[in-house]
Amino acid sequence: MIHSGPVETEEPEIAVAKPEVARELLVEPDTEGQVIVHGSFKNPMSYPVGIRFWRTTFLIPHHSSRRSRLLHVENIALQPSWTIIPPGVRYHFTLIFSPLPKSCKTFDIIEDITESGAFEIRDIARNKQDVYHVDFS
Repeated sequence: MIHSGPVETEEPEIAVAKPEVARELLVEPDTEGQVIVHGSFKNPMSYPVGIRFWRTTFLIPHHSSRRSRLLHVENIALQPSWTIIPPGVRYHFTLIFSPLPKSCKTFDIIEDITESGAFEIRDIARNKQDVYHVDFS
């Protein structure tokens, strides 16, 4: 989700992954086959904007009803906090999702929220590594 317009330039406190968090992911029941999305967002405005993700962000495989849930984020805020991006800056972050079904060949990234401004990236071709570089601008 993107928040544009006047924003307070005071940066919110962002939880940064610590080694303990990474160990928690290793014991997550569906760690094998996790999907890694390296995201970036470039602020095109002449003023700071806030971005964040909601826990209700999913990978939606085409031709399947099974969603892959967001497990972990790095270097980006989760709702209700915001990450403030200065004007003209390209910001990088990582999203980690539960595995996609083995039969999946194409999927969407959908932020399932009731507010406007949800992120939607459509028709991502699956690769063997399940590591993706996605521009959310």
